[in-house]
Amino acid sequence: MQTTLTTFSVLSHPSLDQSGGRGAAASDGRPAPLVESATLLQGNKTVGIMHNGSLYRLQATKLGKLILTK
Repeated sequence: MQTTLTTFSVLSHPSLDQSGGRGAAASDGRPAPLVESATLLQGNKTVGIMHNGSLYRLQATKLGKLILTK
């Protein structure tokens, strides 16, 4: 399966304030990539993510929230 990444503008997203408090842009000001959670989870409730040599767990809750734990 091929994953397609899109980008979004932090300042134009309706759920974000102008300080970008709930999102992130690249350090050079470009929009950050946007990935659908369904793409990451691929039908699973939990997925492991390796980051800088550490294993993290991304979990979808029954209420549709996401939890990232180390």
